[in-house]
Amino acid sequence: MYINAVFEGGGVKGISLAGAVRAAELNGIRFRHVAGTSSGSVVAALIAAGYSAEELQRLILDMPFSSFLQRAPIFQVKWIGPAARLLFKKGLYSGERLEQWIHACLLKKNIRTFGDLKNNQLRIIASDISNGRLLVLPDDIKQYGIEPNQMLISQAVRMSTSIPYFFDPVIIRYAHHTPRGRSKPFNKQFAYIVDGGMLSNFPLWLFDDERDPKTRRIMPTIGFQMVGKKENQPNRITGLITMLQAMFETMMSAHDQRYIDKQNRFRTIKIPTLGIGTTEFDLTLKESMALYESGLSAGTKFFDEWDYGNYEQMYQAFCTKVIKV
Repeated sequence: MYINAVFEGGGVKGISLAGAVRAAELNGIRFRHVAGTSSGSVVAALIAAGYSAEELQRLILDMPFSSFLQRAPIFQVKWIGPAARLLFKKGLYSGERLEQWIHACLLKKNIRTFGDLKNNQLRIIASDISNGRLLVLPDDIKQYGIEPNQMLISQAVRMSTSIPYFFDPVIIRYAHHTPRGRSKPFNKQFAYIVDGGMLSNFPLWLFDDERDPKTRRIMPTIGFQMVGKKENQPNRITGLITMLQAMFETMMSAHDQRYIDKQNRFRTIKIPTLGIGTTEFDLTLKESMALYESGLSAGTKFFDEWDYGNYEQMYQAFCTKVIKV
């Protein structure tokens, strides 16, 4: 059976999403359209490119997190280096290594741009903090004078995973043929793009009212959400970096939560993340496997109990008042 899937963001906790994807595959579930925010955009992009659940497991578990956290020697000086980099670059790390890694993974499946995929097969969420607006990529990139089908998927993933102050924001200059590109002063022709979790970390609404092209019945949308003990524990703040991490942890867990709890429990897989934080990039293999197994267990339980008829009834009751045929 085909479903649409939305993958929540959560930094390194995204390893657990791979386990839940494996559970879906084992239950005969296939993905038609996928979307993701932050680390969820990594999983969504790889699925859209054609990676199987087993391939996804190997990629995610072997993800070179430590290489994503490298910076130039000049910024390595204790205390002064990170502070200087934040001042000049707006992030502790560049994010380029992550973009290069995802680009290489996609190339193995002969995928580079959104134009290499089916129409609307992949959607990635990012935040334009210059203009205070949510971006659904690739469609919204045309606001900057860029052709959506020509946008590199790896660039969209980098935008969506650019945790504020942790990774550099992605800076886009408006094309000359756009009103802003030709009428604004030079320093106002740029937009700063960061993690989609700033505005919507779990956009279940993306596929609402979408229908199966053959049966015309509602196409199910299943959300893959990460939850854990850390959400109910205070963040320990000892300085600037830990304060920034605490701010982002709070933001990631708070956005969309009321919307999810009230209306979408019936279509959300809740994956325990074992108290692991968003930016704990020094995970051991044991911790990574525990996250994966947590996703596999949660996904298996969900799909063992899932029924389309019940989904349709719940969707009509909670997600829409009128179902058009």
